Amino acid sequence: MNAPPIRTLLIDDEVLARLALRQALAAHTDVEIVGECGNAAEALQAITVLKPDLLFLDIRMPGMDGFKLLHRMKPDALPMVVFATAYGQHALRAFDANALDYVLKPIDQARFDQAMTRVRQHWLGLQAHAASTPTAPMTPATPLHVQRISVRIGESIRVIATDDIDWIRADGNYVEIHVGGASYLHRETLRHLLDVLDPARFLRIHRATLVNVERIREIHPLFQGNAEVVLHNGTRLSLSRRFRTHARRVLGMA
Repeated sequence: MNAPPIRTLLIDDEVLARLALRQALAAHTDVEIVGECGNAAEALQAITVLKPDLLFLDIRMPGMDGFKLLHRMKPDALPMVVFATAYGQHALRAFDANALDYVLKPIDQARFDQAMTRVRQHWLGLQAHAASTPTAPMTPATPLHVQRISVRIGESIRVIATDDIDWIRADGNYVEIHVGGASYLHRETLRHLLDVLDPARFLRIHRATLVNVERIREIHPLFQGNAEVVLHNGTRLSLSRRFRTHARRVLGMA
């Protein structure tokens, strides 16, 4: 199907930052930039009038910041959102706000193009849904669960797709995120991750442990109702009796 152009509004208090976004978008011919705003108050008015499909939104702006702007909007009127900011520490909060992606300044074109691929896939899905239900109002559906977690490593940010995570262990106010052979310490609580990760994919097997169900190879019963979970990479984790009933239901165990 031929989707209409993605009508896009740029929101950033820095003129050069908006220019950088325009330059990065120049390669994407299916995007139509319908306006620019230098602050969130202007943006609220522009969104009402222009009804854009996509926002490129800065976080730190004079007055109202990007998160407060989104909170001021009705969920059924919220366009697709990509945050473009110099501050990587807000990444997880951005995905909690149902942003499609999070691009750091200065903009790297390859990373920006990845974000646009995600935007385009979501946009095509919206168009397909609208075509199949023409009487329904065409409003962007927001994802229910985060699909990426951004972890600070020194002065850089590592963006981890949640599908790539093997397992997670709580460590006080931090979590250890295990991906392949690597482990990343992330300042976040397990309780919060339980709220934002897909429960159909991430199974709690211990008070301090979440595991990606796609990584589970075997489960070995132990004494007193406990069990051992073996992942495809050989990692062995404890399945406590407290969580075994739920695990049996999720994994389809007899």
